[in-house]
Amino acid sequence: MKILQINKFFYMKGGSERHFFAVSDLLRQNGHEVLEFSMNDRRNRPSAYSDFFIGEINYSRSLLSNIFKFLYNFEASRKLAKLIKQEKPEVAHLHNIYHQLSPSIIHTLKKHKIPMILTLHDYKVICPNYQLFNKGEICERCKGGKYYNCFSGSCIKNAHEKSLLGALEAYLHRDVLKSYDLIDKFIAPSNFIKDKFVEFGIDGDRIEVIENFTEMMPDSSARATDDYLLFFGRLSKEKGVNVLLDAMHEIDDVKLKIAGDGPDKINYQLKIKNYKLGGRIEFVGEKSGDELNELVRRAKAIIVPSVWYENMPMNILEAVAMGKVVIASRVGGIPEIIEDKENGFLFRMGDADDLAMKIDELKNYDLATIGNQAWLDSTRFSSKIYFEKYMALLKTLIR
Repeated sequence: MKILQINKFFYMKGGSERHFFAVSDLLRQNGHEVLEFSMNDRRNRPSAYSDFFIGEINYSRSLLSNIFKFLYNFEASRKLAKLIKQEKPEVAHLHNIYHQLSPSIIHTLKKHKIPMILTLHDYKVICPNYQLFNKGEICERCKGGKYYNCFSGSCIKNAHEKSLLGALEAYLHRDVLKSYDLIDKFIAPSNFIKDKFVEFGIDGDRIEVIENFTEMMPDSSARATDDYLLFFGRLSKEKGVNVLLDAMHEIDDVKLKIAGDGPDKINYQLKIKNYKLGGRIEFVGEKSGDELNELVRRAKAIIVPSVWYENMPMNILEAVAMGKVVIASRVGGIPEIIEDKENGFLFRMGDADDLAMKIDELKNYDLATIGNQAWLDSTRFSSKIYFEKYMALLKTLIR
């Protein structure tokens, strides 16, 4: 089968890209031909189809000069049409396409009668700022298509002009062009995100739940432990690092490593200084590959203190596949992975006291047994199961 994979970034930027590349690799390993469509960037991986990629767009540097591309990118539509005419894909899988590629490409695919699936990595289809999160808390004010709340609440980077543009884009593609009505099927990585989209008015029959995948670590030594807790991920408000720091302030003799970078790093460093926790908390910078795996392998437990509607977090999937104990917020799709006191621990979202108690109570449990259960449970997130469900969906669309 000839499958077109589309994502606006073609380098390892975040969870969407990790899944995008993993799906492409999985398809090739199983004998399918993968075409790629994306945006040029100096950080890109090599691609045989890079001549079809659109020019680099950086909205943080030049939003005003790219307003029309933000709303509807004619270059993306034109170049994708050339790729389709030359390569004739049988089906297209869309990932993170918004703003740079824009939903213009949905209309191009429909015009050429290419069946489409779109993975719901985030909430962009129903929320202009992707997250259903604003000003440090969960926000559903745009429910019912009330996107003017994005502007009034400065939901996008706390800037009125960007929020106005985001609201206009949402109205354009939802109410005027009805772009997302053209998608044949949405893939929901969790039951939670499917239910949330249905709550916001998307037909549930158009949404197929296929959970993200990762591979189990076959070596039991990957489940060895050391004496520190580990947070790894983006250092931004929705990830709940503030809650973790407050919990660390309440307990003694516990060490924490923080791997990652992001806009709130300086604020967290100041908080650690104020709490006089510098001797117990260490920032180790952004890590990936073997370096990150080694940090995870040695950690006593992984902390995921998110304060937004997490979907199907790759950091938790990767941790449990290594047999690690995870302490995570009871929010979003996380309880679909972690069962409290069985294969990990859950605490009340945003409750530093409850998190501190969970950390303190680790000493009362056999962490090797819980980690082993997490490892065993991770089999349901295997690439084999994902591939079987994925191909069944594609074949249904093509028929």
